[in-house]
Amino acid sequence: MFNKNKTDSHIDKAQLELIENAQKRIRQKKHLYSHFVVFLIGSLFFILANVVFGVGKDFTIFNTQWFVIAITIWLFFLLYHTFNVFITHRFMGKDWEKNQLEKLVAKQENRIEKLRTKVEKDAALKADKEVLENDGTSKKKSELTIIAAAAENNALGKDNQLIWSLPDDMQRFKRLTQGHHIIMGRKTFESFPKPLPNRTHIVITNQKNYEVPDGVIVVNSLESALDKIKNDVQPFIIGGGEIYKQAITLADKIELTRVHATFEADAFFPEIDASKWKETGRSFHKKDAKNGYDYSFITYEKA
Repeated sequence: MFNKNKTDSHIDKAQLELIENAQKRIRQKKHLYSHFVVFLIGSLFFILANVVFGVGKDFTIFNTQWFVIAITIWLFFLLYHTFNVFITHRFMGKDWEKNQLEKLVAKQENRIEKLRTKVEKDAALKADKEVLENDGTSKKKSELTIIAAAAENNALGKDNQLIWSLPDDMQRFKRLTQGHHIIMGRKTFESFPKPLPNRTHIVITNQKNYEVPDGVIVVNSLESALDKIKNDVQPFIIGGGEIYKQAITLADKIELTRVHATFEADAFFPEIDASKWKETGRSFHKKDAKNGYDYSFITYEKA
């Protein structure tokens, strides 16, 4: 039998699980075989005891010899044991358990995401209400926020595409920007298959007569874009590299996803000057089945 203490140190977790599962199956089949042998011997004993030695010969249940009923009940348990080993295991084994667990986790994540979005919206509405109550009809000053995902070498993307896949970062971007204005360059806008829902898009371009879908605002400078967001308490700058460079001196806050890797790129995030920006929040996340790289969510505010 396989000895865990003598396994090669290079056997990974997946291989070890396969070995342990194989050992478990062997034990199950051995127990079933033992059960079958004991059943045969026990049945023979009951028959001999009754037929040859006359044990319980006059004892019947429903006009049936007692040993026939005993053997039938025992046979039922043997068949039940066999069903568990060969049928139940096949349809409700580890793959089935993993699938059920993934479904439950997905449902819980969806519920948590909905609750988080509701809490953030309620908090924003409460903040706006407090401002109006404290200052009549005055409106809260906009807090211009840069939101970006950049690698250790500040790489943003290549050929107008993201270089990595981080679904958790996408969910965070969606959660923070929903219901607000998002300012971007033309290339960033064109990288979307369609405008993002529940957000007001402001596209900066020098192209004249640039055609966009209804509801998208086109301007020719960052200054013109900022004029459009005065009624939004939390507008966002979402890229690309040149727009970030222009906006970093004007922004009040940076929400940065730092991808802990380096990449070849043709678009880069500007360096963050530690004398002008103060880190106020950070959370580290290890890579997993969905997210291919370690990453951190970092918040900076003007020093």
